[in-house]
Parts: sequence; structure tokens; C-alpha cells
Amino acid sequence: MPDTFKPRTAEEARDVVRWAAAEHEPLEIVGQASKRALGRPVQAGHLLDMSQLSGIELYEPAELILTALPGTPMAEIEAALAAAGQELAFDPLDYGPLLGQPAGLGTLGGVVAANLAGSKRLKHGAARDHVLGMEAISGRGEIFKSGGRVVKNVTGYDLPRTLTGSWGTLAIATCLTLKVLPRAETEATFLLSGLSDADAALAMTAAMGASAEVSAAAHLPDNAANRLAARGHVLAGPSTLLRLEGFGPSVDYRFEQLRGLLGARASVTRIEAEASRDLWRAVRDAEAFAGTDDIVWRISVAPTAGPAVVAQLAEAFSCIAFYDWSGGLVWLAVPGDEARAGEIRSVVAATGGGHATLVRAPAPLRSAIPVFQPQPAPLAALSARLKEQFDPHGILNPGRMTAGH
Repeated sequence: MPDTFKPRTAEEARDVVRWAAAEHEPLEIVGQASKRALGRPVQAGHLLDMSQLSGIELYEPAELILTALPGTPMAEIEAALAAAGQELAFDPLDYGPLLGQPAGLGTLGGVVAANLAGSKRLKHGAARDHVLGMEAISGRGEIFKSGGRVVKNVTGYDLPRTLTGSWGTLAIATCLTLKVLPRAETEATFLLSGLSDADAALAMTAAMGASAEVSAAAHLPDNAANRLAARGHVLAGPSTLLRLEGFGPSVDYRFEQLRGLLGARASVTRIEAEASRDLWRAVRDAEAFAGTDDIVWRISVAPTAGPAVVAQLAEAFSCIAFYDWSGGLVWLAVPGDEARAGEIRSVVAATGGGHATLVRAPAPLRSAIPVFQPQPAPLAALSARLKEQFDPHGILNPGRMTAGH
């Protein structure tokens, strides 16, 4: 059999999986392979390339739904939505540049498999919260459907939510239906300059708890801000960013609300619509760390715990960090060839808990240490039972998330 399969239909993909299950031949599942370097190296001798299953099958702007095949490029989907004044509100990040790939290569199947989300995660959730329905192939070589084209669907298990974020280890999506939302007429960024990490965390949580309807909050300490400034963004020194979206008069009114709430803490600058969108795209995609050799981590903690985590890690080794999700997401770059996994996860556990994911590292490191946060024993047992139900022969992306599974 060939090393690479490129099915053009769901039925052709099913036949490949049936053969692999019968022969116990593991398969690595990819779309455009933009995230192939994220996760543990897959232990498979055959590649199932889903890029030929591409195209928007159904788009009904009035109903706020879109159905597309998994290999559909996100750039194509975003262009179609933008033409109708709509968007995917969870604003999925593009891992391509961070992983040494061109921007815009990601596919819808990859977004759902990785449960991606951008800087508006706190307001709009992640991909899992926007998937309405899914057709997929299990590791048994069976095509099944779950969910539908309406927001509420209470029949049976919510399989789309279960499969979203499983990194192709449970099933292979062949068609996906998502809800979409109107795109904001305009936006602006409220920029506070010069705050420390701890003061920025307090400012972000205050803003998110206020009535100004902030859609995203991030803080870039000096090093990270300067890296983005070198890429053309209007930043100088530590920068705390608050995103406001909506109709023009509403954005103006809420900007002044924030000035009244936070203006005494630091100098205030307004970044207008296009520059604001470009800046938030850079924050979302961790462009401050693109093009470097640093090992990169994503650390999820309580929003106010981020500065303490970074401070403790900075005492132990050299690192650069910035904060998204109102401080709850810490992007951490570690120079050198040591991942520091034990130290990072110990500090996270000691400062209130959370999880740390190794996003970028050489393949030998990704093989040697857990890339994803190790699960507690009860949750690991549940994950193993799910794997047994969906992929009893262990042929779908084996080893991608944990060794041997």
C-alpha cells in the first residue's frame, strides 16, 4: 500500500481507515500539515492527507451557519464570511508562522481537531463552543453523524464537543457545521503603557468585569512589546491592550468608560480599527516568538496568577513571556535546548494550578517529555475508554497526545 493516501470523498477516506484497522496499520492524519510539529511525533508509517476534501458545502448568512469539508483552508472560509459581514467569533489562532510555516495554511479540520481559539476566548469560547454538527469516521472505519444545523441539539451524546480538541486521535472529521456571527462594524484598542505585570493583571480583570464589554485583554511586557514594535506595531515598552468592538459610537463611549476606570493608572493611547486588528492578530498568533529558536509553551492559569508564575520561572531560568485571555494564558519562550517541563509544571501547580502545553520544540524533546499536561488518573482512565470505543486498534494519530495512544 502507498505511504500517503489522498482521498477525495468521505467514502474513500473510510475505505482507507477500514484497511488500516484490518491490517493494524497506524495512520497520521493531516490537512495542510501546518500543525504537524505540534504535539508528540506520530508513530505511523502511513499518511492520510485530507486536503482534497475541501470546499464550503453550505453557507446561509441569514441562519448564521456554515458547513464545510475538513480540508477547506481557513483563508477561504474567512473570506466568504467577511464578504457577508460575518466571522467565526472564536477567532482561531494561526499556528503556522510560530511553527515555521507560512500564514494562512490552516484548515477547518485542523481548527476543530485542535479546538483553537484566539484572544476573544473569554467572551466567545473556543471552536468546541461553535461546532453544531459533524460527520466523521471512527477508527473502526464507520461513518457517523452527530449534531445538526441548529444551535440546540439534545439527542444523545454531544459527540462534536467530545471530538473537538482530540487532535485526530478518536475520529476523522469529513464534514463540519459551525455557527457564525456578525462581524463588528469597527474596533479600537485601549492601550495602557508602562504597567508592571502584576498591575496589568489587575487592570485587565477590572476591565473585563466592567460594563465596557471588552472583547479581549492582553499584556505585553517590555521584551515582547519591543519584538512586536520591530514588526511595525505602534508599541513602546510594557503595553496593556483592551479590545473594544461594535458600532462606532458604542466603541467611543466604552473607550471613555475605560478611561474613567483605568486612566489614572497609566498613560492612555487609542489604536484605531485596522491597526487594532493587525495588532490583535499578532497577539493571537504569538508573533513575538515567530522566527526564533526558542522553545515555546502555552500556560493556562487563573488570570491573576500569571505574573507570579512568570516571576518564579524567571528566577529559575531565562525566559520571555506575555499574557493573553486577561492574563489567563501565558505564552512563554525559553531560549536554549532545555524544555524545563518539570520546573514549569511544578510552578504552575504550586501557584494555583493550571496546565502547560509544549507548543514548539525539536522532535526529540517532544518525544521525550509529555507535550500536553498529564491528566489525573481518573481523567486519563476516561480518555483511555474513549479511545477504546472510537479507535479500538489504535490506528489514528497514535502517540500524538500521549505515548502509546
